[in-house]
Amino acid sequence: MNDLQKSLSKCLLATAALLVGASPAWAQTAPSLGAAADFAVLGGTNVTCTSPGSVTGDIGVAPGSAVPYTNTGCVITGAEPAATDAAAILARTDFLDAYTTLKATACTDTLPSTITGPVTLAPGVYCSDAATALTGTGVLILDAGGDANAVWIFNIGAALTGTNFSVVMANGGQPCNVYWVPSAAVTMSTSALSGNILAGDAIGGSVTMTGGTVAGRVLANVAVTLTGTNVIGCAAGPGSPPSSCKPEKNHGHDKDKHHKKDKHDKKCNQGVGNGPEGCDPGKSDHGSQFPFGSNDEDGGTKGDPGHKGGKK
Repeated sequence: MNDLQKSLSKCLLATAALLVGASPAWAQTAPSLGAAADFAVLGGTNVTCTSPGSVTGDIGVAPGSAVPYTNTGCVITGAEPAATDAAAILARTDFLDAYTTLKATACTDTLPSTITGPVTLAPGVYCSDAATALTGTGVLILDAGGDANAVWIFNIGAALTGTNFSVVMANGGQPCNVYWVPSAAVTMSTSALSGNILAGDAIGGSVTMTGGTVAGRVLANVAVTLTGTNVIGCAAGPGSPPSSCKPEKNHGHDKDKHHKKDKHDKKCNQGVGNGPEGCDPGKSDHGSQFPFGSNDEDGGTKGDPGHKGGKK
């Protein structure tokens, strides 16, 4: 985990620790984004990323413009145009389908036009007929009440704006299960946002972000402009996103004829005292998160079975 991810994770955990758990009164299955789920950033006409920003995940542009993609010093961990062009065309269709579905979802609560925080919201479909502004140095806390599959949908009737604002998850909430669905542009400055932005309007569906972070996806029907913004896609966001956040990919490894084992996997002997084999087919921990490692990959003592004597 890099310094950016560590910093954002600490921020989220610190805020969550101050909360008292609440039981959500509403539950909803996370809507499917289809092929768009594979992207951290997706633009309809162009994507621009300017340092000191970064994107953890894939970037796509479809159908593109004369200059569809410009990267000026951003650190990108993932695939970029033109390598993603074909996939982005398919993803754009699925993204717009998801946008239409989300816009048609029945409302359960009213979303205020201005949120200054601190405000805590349980899962639900929050709707506003007008623009929504996240202002001040406040925080919007999305409290899952212990349900990792809890979903929030923010259906906004016009633009979404935010300045010096934070949206954080609490009590098991996952940023990939949050959906911001404005009917106009999104403009955020020096804010920490959790969730997927779906700016699907045909005319005003652009996203402009200056500074700050996004834990989730940035999907726009028109343009995406990132200036000094760090986007942590759902494949690498704080914590481990649920399976609904991003489908498992097939990385192209061929299986053997019995379909039991990847033939690229090494054969290992995990007996303690046999020396490190550089592999762990049982996917047990070598000692990075528990008091003892699982075998002598990290220094177990010969003759001591199991994890005894492993890394401390």
